[in-house]
Amino acid sequence: MPGKKVLLVIAPKNFRDEELFHTKEELEKAGFQTSIASSSLSEAVGMLGGKAKPEILLEKAKAEDFDAVAFIGGGGAASYFNNRFALSLAQKFYNAGKITAAICIAPVILANAGLLNGKKATSFPSEENALEDKGAAFTGNPVEADGLIVTAEGPKAARDFGKKIAQLLK
Repeated sequence: MPGKKVLLVIAPKNFRDEELFHTKEELEKAGFQTSIASSSLSEAVGMLGGKAKPEILLEKAKAEDFDAVAFIGGGGAASYFNNRFALSLAQKFYNAGKITAAICIAPVILANAGLLNGKKATSFPSEENALEDKGAAFTGNPVEADGLIVTAEGPKAARDFGKKIAQLLK
């Protein structure tokens, strides 16, 4: 466990504050290091006004440098639904046998990367069809883990999302 690192991917604007900050808190409380990646290194602003400073450009993030990735939701996450760097990053983590996670609307990134076909998954209710269209078995649970894929439905599930990732990393 010591030295394990989790990459948190946020949109440059309109990420969901609780999904970043509560997830990050739970991971750090469990002893993991976190880093934030985004498509811009400028200060990112959440939907509720929270601010975060990305340390890594999305296109420069490498799966081999981390033990898990979590794509954070909020309206801005839609900018990554078909972003080649986001889709490739998700595939690289998954193919390397690492935890690949997403919360709120961000599980669509995993679905579009081809990772949810035949997997149990959850998301914000608005994205149920997008997940099912890519072969996911939508559960609607607050947090869902299927192998190394972890998905969660939204802000209220953020702490449990962080705890589930931490549990799997141990």
